[in-house]
Amino acid sequence: MSLHQDSTLAPHDGLEDLRRTYMTEIAAAVRRGRLVRVAPYVLASSVEERQADLFLIERYTIAAGIALTTASFSDPGQPPPIGERSGWRAARQYAEQGYAHGIVAIARSALTTEPAAYAALLNDLFAHQLFLALLSAED
Repeated sequence: MSLHQDSTLAPHDGLEDLRRTYMTEIAAAVRRGRLVRVAPYVLASSVEERQADLFLIERYTIAAGIALTTASFSDPGQPPPIGERSGWRAARQYAEQGYAHGIVAIARSALTTEPAAYAALLNDLFAHQLFLALLSAED
């Protein structure tokens, strides 16, 4: 698996390093004989935007050697905080039930722009042996 270096405009707060570390650790544990699987999560304002983002996610997972679940999850643009989003909660529940090892999103900004909330999200996923994968601007 080639782990993807996120080059979005996220601040240099160390959280992307933490995200990559969690992703690497979980993927390495899973890889012992199994394919790493992720559930796509999209924050989109329209059906067209959602489809375009899912296409980019599919391209990323193929290139990274990661399996994509058949179920996908989304929330409309301008959503409430991440913990209050029905699409995000459904993606988390789906992964926690064992259907995926992580969740993949286009960018950190699709989840939260607040460093403390992002750190809490990463740590909570990792506590449940899940990771977050993000695409970079180049994808």
